[in-house]
Amino acid sequence: MEMDLATYEERARNGPCFVCAFLRGDPDYRHETVYEDADHIAFLDRWPTLPGRVLVAPKAHVEHVVRDLDEAAYTRLMLVVRRVARAVESVLRPERTYLLSLGSQEANSHLHWHIAALPPGVPLGRQQYHALMAENGILDPPPEEITDLVTRLRAALGEEPPPTG
Repeated sequence: MEMDLATYEERARNGPCFVCAFLRGDPDYRHETVYEDADHIAFLDRWPTLPGRVLVAPKAHVEHVVRDLDEAAYTRLMLVVRRVARAVESVLRPERTYLLSLGSQEANSHLHWHIAALPPGVPLGRQQYHALMAENGILDPPPEEITDLVTRLRAALGEEPPPTG
């Protein structure tokens, strides 16, 4: 499915912080939560380029992964990213799992990590950055597929011990 990049960019630049709006319960920024603890939230990407793409963010509005987190907070966040990524891998069995932090001061400034599971068999020319770019199309899974994925991810997360540190 083609993505309306101009509308997305306008929303990202001029709308509220998408993570903070989601956490406040703004219906225009609704996402499917797969994991939550006192300090972090993990949810399905609204515009996935790969099946089961999940975002993980601190609940506090933090903008810089290196400057704004002390070592303990960074470690706790990365343990959550790893825990969620392991659940994604157990459910989707990808060839490779991409982890990256995106955003900028101009748009999507709230620190968040993308967990993107590359399915087996994707040709090399459609892997890596190509697979992550909305310009190359987004998926539009039916609601029942999303519900099933959320259920399976939550179950997989329930099987792992909570992060420590």
